Amino acid sequence: MECSSHAIHQRRIGGLQFAGGLFTNLTRDHLDYHKTFDNYRDAKKQFFDELSPEAFAITNADDRNGSVMVQNCKATIRTYSTRTSADYKGRILEESIEGMLLDIDGREVSVRFVGRFNVSNLLAVYGAAIMLGEQPLEVLSVLSELAPVNGRFETIRSPKGFSAVVDYAHTPDALENVLTAIREVLRDRGQIITVCGAGGNRDKGKRPLMAREAANRSDRVIITSDNPRFEEPQDIINDMLAGLDEAQRQKVIAITDRREAIRAAAMMAQPGDVILVAGKGHEPYQDVKGVKHHFDDHEEIRAAFGLTE
Repeated sequence: MECSSHAIHQRRIGGLQFAGGLFTNLTRDHLDYHKTFDNYRDAKKQFFDELSPEAFAITNADDRNGSVMVQNCKATIRTYSTRTSADYKGRILEESIEGMLLDIDGREVSVRFVGRFNVSNLLAVYGAAIMLGEQPLEVLSVLSELAPVNGRFETIRSPKGFSAVVDYAHTPDALENVLTAIREVLRDRGQIITVCGAGGNRDKGKRPLMAREAANRSDRVIITSDNPRFEEPQDIINDMLAGLDEAQRQKVIAITDRREAIRAAAMMAQPGDVILVAGKGHEPYQDVKGVKHHFDDHEEIRAAFGLTE
């Protein structure tokens, strides 16, 4: 069960008794609600403060907020890491756009996920399963069979030799994670073309940061509309462009229509390239002026690639 900071702060989960809790990471988000990052962090921390002594808490030792989350926690504490000493350790042995070969606590396992951030997520699941009484080898067997969640690093291959990745990344940190993962897989054998926007009527402060992250970690960027809600799409795009310096602007274009932006990316791509279409992931709609119009990034990519169901 994923517990949002809103649900914790509003005590919507106050009547539940949790066997354990996992902390993955904490980055800028939801500041339209919490106002400050400290308030946002404290809302998350409240969950761990209220775990019972009979429960467990598993925290990410690679995140600077990992130790903060459990500093007042009464539950049994465990840690996981891809970089430092921890109760549950993992590292990447081999990697491709289709998946990874990992070493988890000294055992090899192949998974259908990509990127260091997904290694962290798998370690969290591994640790939780063990704390709930499962055997390590059985857990690793299950991990090897897991498929990515809809809209999280989903790959679509073009018959022309390039690929697209659909990902829900809608914060600066999430963009950094997914773009870093793509770059590590490419190893300078192709270019990254990123298509992204930012949601309307949400934290405006992250817009220039997202554009900057995309420009820094991509070869070409198309800034477009996401879910504008009750804002004008061009105003959101302008907020994003304001975060770029002159050098970054050279690799960025703006196309307000998301369908046209995806088509433009497909026209730019060459064999070996990867197109990242970020921000909406699993969502089958665009929210415009209070109306949810059907729009699916997967469908648009397939159409742009000339693929039929």
